[in-house]
Amino acid sequence: MNNLPTIAEMQKAFESRDASYDGVFFIGVRTTGIFCRPSCAARKPLLKNIEYFNNVREALFAGYRPCKRCRPLEVNGQPPAWVEPLLTKIDQSPEERIKDSDLREFGIDPARARRHFLRHYGMTFQAYCRARRMGVALDQIRQGAEIDDVVLGNGYESHSGFREAFARTFGRPPGKSRDADCIVLAWIESPVGPLIAGANAEGVCLLEFTDRRMMEAQFTTLRKRFSSAIVPGENDHILRLKAELKDYFAGKLKEFRLPLVYPGSPFQTQVWDQLLRIPYGETISYEELARRISSPKAVRAVGHANGLNRIAIIIPCHRVVNKDGKLGGYGGGLWRKQFLLDLERGQPSTLFAR
Repeated sequence: MNNLPTIAEMQKAFESRDASYDGVFFIGVRTTGIFCRPSCAARKPLLKNIEYFNNVREALFAGYRPCKRCRPLEVNGQPPAWVEPLLTKIDQSPEERIKDSDLREFGIDPARARRHFLRHYGMTFQAYCRARRMGVALDQIRQGAEIDDVVLGNGYESHSGFREAFARTFGRPPGKSRDADCIVLAWIESPVGPLIAGANAEGVCLLEFTDRRMMEAQFTTLRKRFSSAIVPGENDHILRLKAELKDYFAGKLKEFRLPLVYPGSPFQTQVWDQLLRIPYGETISYEELARRISSPKAVRAVGHANGLNRIAIIIPCHRVVNKDGKLGGYGGGLWRKQFLLDLERGQPSTLFAR
């Protein structure tokens, strides 16, 4: 129940079919074994027969099937209605400080905003705003803006306050950041749940499921590998990623063409390079993958490297299965692995089968 609204709040949202709570929590109906969005238009069950889940993964692992009416695994790629104008405001005026009192004037409970941003961006609303300001500041500095203009233009009252915040975020003072890069993070909806995408100036370096347990470790690895700060935002690579993912899930794209950046140990990069050579719609075993990199006895090490892949779906670790053809492990959950393989084989997903 971590980060969930109160039971009373969820009950009220469910009873009123409040679509703004879609993605914030999910409803499991014990009597049918189905789970739904809060806005589902199906007949409402008795409150005693429902339970609440943080995310799709929890509901599926509890034995529930996705509702065929509201289809909780399918999303339109848009944030909830109450969040969208807030994100727009931040993007249009990242230098503006938005206080809790401002949120209340917008009709938004600060606690609700905190929960939503923690869930989808891995940081509180206020931390998101600070990181967004710093990302804009770094971009301005790289483009040659004067430090005085950057300080005043991003809402800081003093140079010392700005320098301290900047150095804390990027690990270097603003005066030494003309050639600095950062990793921008964006949240992308998909039929297999929300994804966190990351990209720097060279290409996409992260695509992960937001509920994966290793997310914090992935962020730590990214900071270490790239010596870069991670801030919310978008760049051309993120925009291209969104477009290609949309076509992939629609069954229109069989080969991703966007640039990827995936530094690792020589062994890891050898494994990840080989994963990119597995054709769309096909699978190979871990043993075969080990043979293809000329390390036939390193099956376990290959499996470990497979699990450390930071760019899910695009570097297709889901196409590696056990020798007997069974799915084996997958960091995003076996249900997602099955969904992706079904998609690539042109088969209807078994997730929706009764």
